[in-house]
Amino acid sequence: MQIAIQGEFGSFSHEAAIRMAPEATICPCALSAEVFDRVLKEDIAAVIPIENSLAGSVVEHFDLLFRQEVRIEAESLLRIRHNLIGMPGSRLEELRRVSSHPVALAQCRRFLSRHPEMRPIAAYDTAGSVKQVIENRDSEAAAIASRQAALAYGGQILVADIEDNAANYTRFFLIRRAIRVHPPADANKVSIAFILENSPGSLVAALQVFSNHQANLSKIESRPVQGQPWEYIFYADYQIPHIGSAGAILERLRQQCLAVKELGRYRAAASPETPNLEAPNPETPSPENQPPGT
Repeated sequence: MQIAIQGEFGSFSHEAAIRMAPEATICPCALSAEVFDRVLKEDIAAVIPIENSLAGSVVEHFDLLFRQEVRIEAESLLRIRHNLIGMPGSRLEELRRVSSHPVALAQCRRFLSRHPEMRPIAAYDTAGSVKQVIENRDSEAAAIASRQAALAYGGQILVADIEDNAANYTRFFLIRRAIRVHPPADANKVSIAFILENSPGSLVAALQVFSNHQANLSKIESRPVQGQPWEYIFYADYQIPHIGSAGAILERLRQQCLAVKELGRYRAAASPETPNLEAPNPETPSPENQPPGT
């Protein structure tokens, strides 16, 4: 099985992919559009982040799900643990620069504020930042990324779990070409996109459909329709009491909406355990957080 991801080896998408399919071959891509192109042209799977519990939705992926003929096969939740990673043998007090994706930097503000001598540098990818630090063999530079990134590039975790908020999760979708996806018999969650007439009460009437069928609407988000100012696509996730209600909801929505696209039926990911919010000493990484050989 091949799985395309956006980002480098060692990214959080890489970690999510190997958790969903441990034996898969990972295919890194620079851009999200490239991920979807490979799914369609090479008939492989992909794992994409769709929503972070702190930073919100990955809106580009909603747009791509709507435009491309792909379907969601499964979802998973990944606890996001940010680590300060440097060259093997580098020392915390010698660091002067720390790079990572802007979202990761923003989620580690408290740690960075305690170390004003470290200049934060925005980069396109968390794992790519580690890769660059190791390739440059720069003992004054570090990166913020996952433990998977340290393992992938031979970096050393200098400080583990430096995120401001331990309740930090990203939801990922496993997607394939639409014709390859067959909903599991125990599917209890559905993702859709729909477009409504711009008229009073149209959204209220659509939402009433979910209530009438005892569906739990867990997410709704609007995105602009490209080329049509002030027109919107609504994306919704909802959990269903039984598999038969999925079709009934879609049939009723199609009677009320200008367009409806089913994005996937799948088994809802198990709710994660609430992490211990008592922050450990952020300057003292435990031995189990060190990659082998460091």
